[in-house]
Amino acid sequence: MKVTETSLKDCCIIEPTIFEDERGYFFEKFNEKKFEHLTGLNGHFVQDNISKSTYGVLRGLHLQKGEHAQAKLVSCLEGTVWDVAVDLRKDSPTFGKWFGVELSGENKLQFYVPRGFGHGFSVLSETAVFSYKCDNYYNKESEGGVLWNDSDLQIDWRLAAADVVLSDKDKIQPTFAEGNF
Repeated sequence: MKVTETSLKDCCIIEPTIFEDERGYFFEKFNEKKFEHLTGLNGHFVQDNISKSTYGVLRGLHLQKGEHAQAKLVSCLEGTVWDVAVDLRKDSPTFGKWFGVELSGENKLQFYVPRGFGHGFSVLSETAVFSYKCDNYYNKESEGGVLWNDSDLQIDWRLAAADVVLSDKDKIQPTFAEGNF
């Protein structure tokens, strides 16, 4: 397993060691001890979520606030997504900055998104199956978010605006300046 730091404090990309032969491949998707040793971060996850989406779907930017804040370890099992994290920790040196990484069933990369970050992804392939490991349980009353196309953040979602498919909730998220985080 290889860990690469990103330009955002505490976010990292995890590349598994893949063993391939004529039968296919094998890799260890997650090992709590290795994760903690290589990243120095808490690797205790309590909830796994899976979503399937079609081309153009954009899910985000979401977060859980307060005592229900969640760190996430995300990956794309099938297809390709552009995954984005935004640092919403007001005391962080990278507050208001974003980082994106392409995750796919082919590259098998994982992206660690700490607590206090907004998170979202856009689907670049015909369909995509996305996996989220969370270190805290979901709580509806603790939902927060930022509008996907906020002009202060200027996130490149790698989709034409006309191709973006949003949930009703994501169409009306507050702006970054409104600070619903």
